[in-house]
Amino acid sequence: MKKKPLVFLISLAMALASLASSAATPEPLTLLKPQPQQAQAATLSAQILTRHHYKAQPLDDAMSEKIFDRYLKALDPERLFFLQSDIDQFAAARTRMDDAIGTQDLTTPFAMFNLYQKRAQERMLYARELLDGSFDFSENESYRFSREKEPWIKTEREMRDLWRQRVKNDWLRLKLAGTADKVIKTTLAKRYDNALTRMNKLKSEDVFQLFMNAYAMSVEPHTNYLGPRASENFDISMRLSLVGIGAVLQERDEMITIRELVPGGPAARSGKLKVGDRIVGVGQGAGATPQDVVGWRLDDAVDMIRGKKDTVVVLDILPANAGPDGKHQVISLVRNKISMEQQSAKKSILDIKQAAATRRIGVITLPTFYQDFEARAKGEKDFKSVTRDVARLLAELKKEKVDGVMIDLRDNGGGSLAEAVELTSLFIGKGPVVQQRNSSGDVRVESEAQASAAWDGPLAVLINRGSASASEIFAAAIQDYGRGIILGEASFGKGTVQTMVSLDKMARADKAKYGELKMTVAQFFRVNGGTTQLRGVSPDIGLASFSDSEAYGESSFDNALPWVQIKPANYQALGDMRELLPLLQIRHESRTAKDRDYQLLLQDIKDFEAQRKIKQVSLNEAERRAERDARSLKAKEREAARLVADKGKGEKKASKTELAAAKLAAQDDGLQANERSLTDELAAEKARKDSRDVLLDEAAHILGDAVDLLQSNVKLADQVNPGAARKGRTPQ
Repeated sequence: MKKKPLVFLISLAMALASLASSAATPEPLTLLKPQPQQAQAATLSAQILTRHHYKAQPLDDAMSEKIFDRYLKALDPERLFFLQSDIDQFAAARTRMDDAIGTQDLTTPFAMFNLYQKRAQERMLYARELLDGSFDFSENESYRFSREKEPWIKTEREMRDLWRQRVKNDWLRLKLAGTADKVIKTTLAKRYDNALTRMNKLKSEDVFQLFMNAYAMSVEPHTNYLGPRASENFDISMRLSLVGIGAVLQERDEMITIRELVPGGPAARSGKLKVGDRIVGVGQGAGATPQDVVGWRLDDAVDMIRGKKDTVVVLDILPANAGPDGKHQVISLVRNKISMEQQSAKKSILDIKQAAATRRIGVITLPTFYQDFEARAKGEKDFKSVTRDVARLLAELKKEKVDGVMIDLRDNGGGSLAEAVELTSLFIGKGPVVQQRNSSGDVRVESEAQASAAWDGPLAVLINRGSASASEIFAAAIQDYGRGIILGEASFGKGTVQTMVSLDKMARADKAKYGELKMTVAQFFRVNGGTTQLRGVSPDIGLASFSDSEAYGESSFDNALPWVQIKPANYQALGDMRELLPLLQIRHESRTAKDRDYQLLLQDIKDFEAQRKIKQVSLNEAERRAERDARSLKAKEREAARLVADKGKGEKKASKTELAAAKLAAQDDGLQANERSLTDELAAEKARKDSRDVLLDEAAHILGDAVDLLQSNVKLADQVNPGAARKGRTPQ
């Protein structure tokens, strides 16, 4: 990489100095600067990515342009802040991002961020000023909210007009929800002030991670840079445990608020904390004086609350029902290991009425493919593992005499490759599960040579567009072996393998300061030789879907790896679904044609797809009110009807609280999530979770149909699971 003169920096510095600032600025923004360890981390990352990545590419001018475009898009994706003149100033840096990394001089990307932050502050202050005026909602005017493909705005006057429309739309949304003008002004003023406050909390590490991900993801979509803090959070998500007090926290009104208490954790066991309580101070050690954390970033406060096992943390609490000047409570808790059970595998049983009999379908829901790598490496016997948890749940379902098992992998983005292989073996026994090909072209077959099946009965796998990576490995293997039925929609299409590379170990650092790379090192292939890359796993029977394949999934990335094929692995299919699927499809279509909930879902999808195509909204109140009232009435009627049905087929009416929660979940109240009361937010969330899962219900019916067909036709059963039929029994 050649070094180039950075004349751009001089012009950019002059531009920063000349930017006009509003007299209403609450406090000047701090210009963020790169740290020495960040420049070193950037160089280390480049050395790895250019040599060892599956799709290794040189860090040159061509890559620089990709980084520049991706970084600019990350800063201002909807083109709401920068002017065309700002972009013109950046033009000289377009081919110099490689130099910024190679020469360990990150001044340019940081200067770009500082200008973005300055512009963002100007826009928010102007939005704040507009609240002192008035809006004419009788005008025939519209606001284009989707601006990703729009040209950069040329003049300050045009930019101000855009923000006038944006604020007018914010005001109109609240007005349509029945909010009084005085409350609207207070709400929006607080919203824009909070945006300014969040800007002031940004740190150098935030900018660096944003820039480095612009580089990493320019190489390939699933390659990422994780700073020290992000790396720790990734580890927590994989092992599903941490040491702390056992509380889910969120930032609300500048205070760290308890959103959920983890059952069995120190906070829940103490009986001294409840949802809605605010943590305003944190101290370390018994008898310590808590340090004030009001206005802190959430992650900074969380770092203080977490700590080593069996140590004491002191919390200064402002109770949920206390006002700003209410009486505080100081409590001490002993930190302990917290298991994030809400992300663990869970089971349920659905009783499905079929023509022949009522079938008991066991459903195992997997949010992720987790494993406590560290505990396993240490040789701990009871390390956390999704395969272990599923094996236990299968044993329980056997005792409960279920007729079939469905694995729900919807929105499961993957996780451990080893767990995907081991989990598959619980259903196919020994044999190859997936093939890996590295950058050298070498192919390795992943299998469990000594495995035995924990469940050989009827099986279905439910997937959606959010099912990716390890989920696709599992679903593809079940499909290729003819072991079960794949239901839902085409999966994400992520057919690549990542590994974690510690930059600290590379640099032999004595403490965490450089972070990690999550880097693509291989591509995986199905045992039949195909790959899930780009195309995903296609379901045997498709179900209704809200997903937008153009905006979400591997095919939405402009630099995704292509679909290719290699030789099949040496495997023996366990069954053949081809005779069974047409019959199941006919029953599915016949049933859903009469199913009111399923037909309503199809109508919702049709409405959603039509709405998704709209890129702008009217700012005329009468027009918006008519549209909103029609949608609101339709949504409220459906949610109320579903709640009534869930209360016993209409025999018991839904409560006012449930109807209010359904209303909040269904309509636009004009508020952002953190602007609602915590009680309302949790009630709406519960209403969404408790609503009947139409797709899960239909998937269970399809599996129930499969059980009926298998038990009524021994020959058909022999085609689907020849091993079980040869033993003279129907799969159970």
